Amino acid sequence: MALLSLGFLLLAIMLGFIRKMNTGLLCIAFALLLGRMAGISDAEIIKGFNASLFLMLLGVTYLFSLAQINGSLDLLAQKVISLAGKRVYLIPVIIYVFSIILAALGPGSVPTMAIMMVFSMSLAAEMKISPVLLSTLTVLGSCAGGLSPLAATGIIGANLCAEFGLTGIENDFLMNGILSFTIYAVIVYILLGGYKLRSANIEQKKEVPCFNKKQLTTIAGVVVMVLMVMLLRINVGLVSFAVAAVLSFLRVSDESKAIRHIPWNTLLLITGVGVLMQLIIDLGGIEVLSNVLVSLMSAKSAAAVMGLTSGIMSWFSSSSGVVMPTLLPTVPHVAQQLGGVNELELASSITTISHVAAISPLSTGGALALAAYASAANANQKQQQNLFMKMFGVSALGVSVLCIFSYFGMFHWLL
Repeated sequence: MALLSLGFLLLAIMLGFIRKMNTGLLCIAFALLLGRMAGISDAEIIKGFNASLFLMLLGVTYLFSLAQINGSLDLLAQKVISLAGKRVYLIPVIIYVFSIILAALGPGSVPTMAIMMVFSMSLAAEMKISPVLLSTLTVLGSCAGGLSPLAATGIIGANLCAEFGLTGIENDFLMNGILSFTIYAVIVYILLGGYKLRSANIEQKKEVPCFNKKQLTTIAGVVVMVLMVMLLRINVGLVSFAVAAVLSFLRVSDESKAIRHIPWNTLLLITGVGVLMQLIIDLGGIEVLSNVLVSLMSAKSAAAVMGLTSGIMSWFSSSSGVVMPTLLPTVPHVAQQLGGVNELELASSITTISHVAAISPLSTGGALALAAYASAANANQKQQQNLFMKMFGVSALGVSVLCIFSYFGMFHWLL
């Protein structure tokens, strides 16, 4: 049954990619079938649905849907970018840093990419800046900030690690991500000539409007949420609902639009995969997968092999919705069988390298970039194909670079 359970997971991933179906919904359906075959009750199958995680993700995404609907986040991004003035070489740096900050405050990686990508690709088209450079730094910054304990990926990672006893890692998890993403961001900035950008042929951008009263109230609500979580240690999902309720009462945003704007597809993907993963763990599938991975690695190469595996998987499936729930549960088994391997090092390698792969147009970040630039620059098919290949190359280079760094103990140094 252990091998069969892994077969069901592989089938769900393949069908999700080939047929463009939600892998989470497929996993729930397969969990019912697998449970029946293994003699597991419906009640036990349902226990695999992580209600706590779902509530946290729902609260955070709802609050930031309100902020996005009334234009607060987009205007904030414009104001921050305008700080560069004529120092064009600072624009990629500001985009990267602000993407980290914005994602870390709660929206997470994908919403931040969606917010920042439209703006950064518009800048690339208008100011003749490399779209590969700006899109890559947008993805890297968004993914780095998304590892925050306030954001979806950070919440998912902490929950998955806590299930096998690795707790209290939130800050180390975030810092490992930020530092490793920054290493690659610096490499990309240099290779793509970000430091050479000049303002000689740049027209003065139009003046950025001021925040209105509703937008200021929204931003104040987000600040309150962050302070309550950080200082009072209140559950981020619950406090997000509380702040969102106040904002809705004050009519600062359209509640019905915000509810429709919640990424339900992502929430169902993450929690649905979790239902099947719990069955796979119970049936010994994770132990089998761990043994296969262990046979391919040594203690020294463990982080690199795990990272490479996660990067390749992420080119065809969701990092936080599929790759992390599949590979993170293998961490304790791999560490125990190899000996001398740090669990946080493996977890960081899996999470970070899988998200670097998101630069590829086959993944969410790259796809957003390609669509946004095609619209902003009115790019023809040849230009789009050229951008596709360059972004995939940057993604593959990122996976390779971080795998090499992890082989030489990068995540161990950062602990």
